[in-house]
Amino acid sequence: MTALSGPRAAVQARPAAGAVLDVVIPVYNEETDLGPCVRRLHSHLREHFPYPFRITIADNASVDDTLTVAHRLAGELPGVEVLHLDAKGRGRALSAAWSASSAPVLAYMDVDLSTDLAALLPLVAPLISGHSDLAIGTRLARTSRVVRGAKREVISRAYNLLLRGALAVRFSDAQCGFKAIRADVAVELLPLVRDTGWFFDTELLVLAQRAGLRIHEVPVDWVDDPDSRVDIVATALADLRGMGRLGRALLTGALPLTDLRAQLGRAPLTARPEQLDRAPLRQVPVGLPRQLVRFAAVGVASTLAYLVLFVATRGALGAQPANLLALLLTAVANTAANRRLTFGISGRRHAGRHHLQGLLAFGLGLALTSGSLAVLHAAHAAPARPVELAVLVAANLAATVLRFVLLRLGMHHRRA
Repeated sequence: MTALSGPRAAVQARPAAGAVLDVVIPVYNEETDLGPCVRRLHSHLREHFPYPFRITIADNASVDDTLTVAHRLAGELPGVEVLHLDAKGRGRALSAAWSASSAPVLAYMDVDLSTDLAALLPLVAPLISGHSDLAIGTRLARTSRVVRGAKREVISRAYNLLLRGALAVRFSDAQCGFKAIRADVAVELLPLVRDTGWFFDTELLVLAQRAGLRIHEVPVDWVDDPDSRVDIVATALADLRGMGRLGRALLTGALPLTDLRAQLGRAPLTARPEQLDRAPLRQVPVGLPRQLVRFAAVGVASTLAYLVLFVATRGALGAQPANLLALLLTAVANTAANRRLTFGISGRRHAGRHHLQGLLAFGLGLALTSGSLAVLHAAHAAPARPVELAVLVAANLAATVLRFVLLRLGMHHRRA
């Protein structure tokens, strides 16, 4: 790894290498939308971006005329280049394009340009100045303006809540197709990112956070593309598999996080002398009322994630297997979130014991929900889906009360 200690250097306005910013657009079979997208982006950068730029079209093994259109655009517009890959995968395209780029700041956006381009300069400015290491657009900030269907909204929020519980992330929107990274940071992180598909973004951000890097968030205006070809269920299942793989790697120490933090991380601030005699602030209150509030918030997020997972897998697996899978995944995330947020316990000390207690609570929850489903299906051979979900919600509420009692008895009430 290359040592990157201390503050990042600001990017020069006119570097000898050429472009300051390289915007990558990964595409697969986008012969219709590619031309208008690139021309609009090129026009915006030419008129509103104060530094030299490049646009790289990364073709993911398209089987239509996308590559032909891309080469035509490269010949027509200065600063447009084409990269062709023989295999599909958005993560694969971004990794290849970023690794080959000479620009000090790298970005990407989806070809549908769902994100308002006015957010592009605020996205990359902190990276150019050296203030931040990565930047993401977020659709979940209060000041963001978003137009999309309820189904996508629920799935997106549930996924990000699940990330917070399972992987303790602090960024708000892992999936927005509007991100940027400094090239010197990308050189160190990209070889460690294994996913080549849609989970690529999340894995990169988790590694960056664990390495102590600063992630800048920009509220964006975002309009959903009604012609999106993303398979929501398949993508959600792939993301869950990615979370499981990454979670195992973090727990087993398979990733060189210590080296990453030493090489890339920003050193903690040193307290002023007049602050040294003050008692440390408690980040997590020990009182029962506030524990209940935090536990309830985690419970709401877990229930939403559970319902999304159940609905997403119900058709393919059936009611009982879908219930088992959804409950198991959210139980692990719920225990991790309550351990840190509700009871203020961090680090690996007693983590195994706490997760065993969480699995015990999971067993009780499984018995309650499975029993409720069994009773419902015994009474009605084919109950309506809303009735099925209502029964599951009620059973989960009962399981939540048991979970709180068990976890509070088993875990320390005070921060470690």
